[in-house]
Amino acid sequence: MPRAAHPKFRVAAVQAAPVFLDLDGTIDKTIDLMADAAAQGVKLIAFPETWLPGYPWWIWLDSPAWGMQFVQRYNDNSLVVGSPDFDRLRDAARKHKIWLSTGYSEKAGGSLYIAQMLIDDQGNTVQTRRKLKPTHVERTVFGEGDGSDLTVCETAIGNIGSLCCWEHLQPLSKYAMYAQNEQIHCGAWPSFSLYRGGAYALGAEVNNAASQVYAAEGQCFVIAPCATVSPAMSDLLCTDAGKKQMLLTGGGFARIYGPDGSPMGTNLPEDQEGLVIAEIELGMISLAKAAGDPSGHYSRPDVTRLLLNKTRREAVVFERTAERESGAFEVAAPVAPSPAVAAESTSPGARVPLAA
Repeated sequence: MPRAAHPKFRVAAVQAAPVFLDLDGTIDKTIDLMADAAAQGVKLIAFPETWLPGYPWWIWLDSPAWGMQFVQRYNDNSLVVGSPDFDRLRDAARKHKIWLSTGYSEKAGGSLYIAQMLIDDQGNTVQTRRKLKPTHVERTVFGEGDGSDLTVCETAIGNIGSLCCWEHLQPLSKYAMYAQNEQIHCGAWPSFSLYRGGAYALGAEVNNAASQVYAAEGQCFVIAPCATVSPAMSDLLCTDAGKKQMLLTGGGFARIYGPDGSPMGTNLPEDQEGLVIAEIELGMISLAKAAGDPSGHYSRPDVTRLLLNKTRREAVVFERTAERESGAFEVAAPVAPSPAVAAESTSPGARVPLAA
């Protein structure tokens, strides 16, 4: 008899357009899709990058001055963690007894971040994370995450990790996730509608391949939701023929891959909204790991190793010191460098001693 029971359940990757720049409307649509998935027996549903309130496509279409017309609206419709809007999603997960992974534009103070959340089927917040480094012109809108955002969460249904878009092209970030025994990966993408025919690296072929390689390389299940660009979004953003050619409607290429890289589920036409659904069984992972575990038996840490600094970065750190006794001398104690500073002070060619 087997010694362990391996979870087996249905997962869904969303392919749809948000109610663009409308947080309330997109939350309504999110909850409807969660209900639809739950009715089909889905246990975990994953939504695209910055699904709430949509990806800021204007940054790729024209000058920053032209794009300023969207800035205030985007800020107003970005999601604050712990807000009543956030709680609506938690309540929906609890009501429909479904795990929720979704991308969103996070508003924290005066800044925005490309973020993802993981909510369990009891409505508990398992994780919120930020994209480590926004890509190219995304840096005109969003701030950065830190090493604490490269975390795989141990949950009742498996070890779940999340990354956004071109984080899947960052070899060190991927390896950090693999090394945490990731079993289910939620890889969120926007839409593969941009610069088609002019920038192959932004298209579905390359980026679906990145998701597929992630599955085979990390020997995990990959749920890769992908948004679409709706005609209404095109009408708002593409104000001339040139912009219409730069950003096409459709672009939905949601996918699910098994731990050997095999495609799972039934794919949808790129302009069709819906769910790609597949049944996964975590026991399959051991078969893939037997061939090559990149952070285990198939690694060579004596030759190459990764340094991961998971310290949460804070802009301001408040310290309170005890008051000096009257007449006492105040002596400054030596301060040891942080792990990050110590790592930066090591020259690229220096040898780092192996741990005992």
